[in-house]
Amino acid sequence: MRQITEEQMEAFRARLRATDHAPGTVANYCRHLACFAQWLGGREAAPGAAAAWRSHLLERGYTPGTINTMLVSLNRFFGFLGWNDCQVKTLRIQRRLFREDCKELTREEYQRLIKAAQATGRERLMLLMETICSTGIRVSEVKYITVEALKLGKAEISLKGKIRTILLPNKLCRKLLKYAKKQRTASGEVFLTRNGTGLSRKQIWAEMKSVCEKARVAASKVFPHNLRHLFARTFYKVCRDVARLADVLGHSSIETTRIYLISTGVEHQWQLEQMRLVS
Repeated sequence: MRQITEEQMEAFRARLRATDHAPGTVANYCRHLACFAQWLGGREAAPGAAAAWRSHLLERGYTPGTINTMLVSLNRFFGFLGWNDCQVKTLRIQRRLFREDCKELTREEYQRLIKAAQATGRERLMLLMETICSTGIRVSEVKYITVEALKLGKAEISLKGKIRTILLPNKLCRKLLKYAKKQRTASGEVFLTRNGTGLSRKQIWAEMKSVCEKARVAASKVFPHNLRHLFARTFYKVCRDVARLADVLGHSSIETTRIYLISTGVEHQWQLEQMRLVS
């Protein structure tokens, strides 16, 4: 009998952590696995169960992209247990030609967020958003922005079993060193709570959302990863080298990087108009 147990799920969680998966990734994998286990309701995870769950998710109105993300988590768990015959194929999705305008953070909106944070005396938040957006780091990599890294002008990031070096803009280094001095942070992480601990993913999200209204930016656009997307699009416009951008972002696959470069519907429409193929 292939029953999913709490012990198996905890062992899977431990393996993910041991292989340097980001905390957010670990949480997502385990959440998806818990959803599947709840749907099973104690039944055996027999071959075909995952396919039935996939159909259930489609009926519930989940988007194909979301379903595939959940299935990847489940397949990873089955692979961990050696239950390879229980794995299921993901849905085939045609590559998207453009991104929805309502989800893309523009440069102008980003600047309004920075000004809103500054106007409300949220210096740490302002600098944090500038750091993520000017370097392209993940929210889980903020801890690598240290006083020592700022003095060197570069930070070494270790994640998912890989180490990469990112260069830090000179102006950013000067601003963050000045901030660290004011906070009496002589070494280590720059972005800290009042208790001297690193900022959590949840706290960073909440702080960014808190300035949406004043900045007149839709809350659906304001989250750390969208700053990383803005960095990617801006960087690519300057260098036009997707392979180099993939290295900077820490992507193993260029295909992942290409997703960051999808244009908006407005841009796509403008490109169609420029073709002038309608008389």
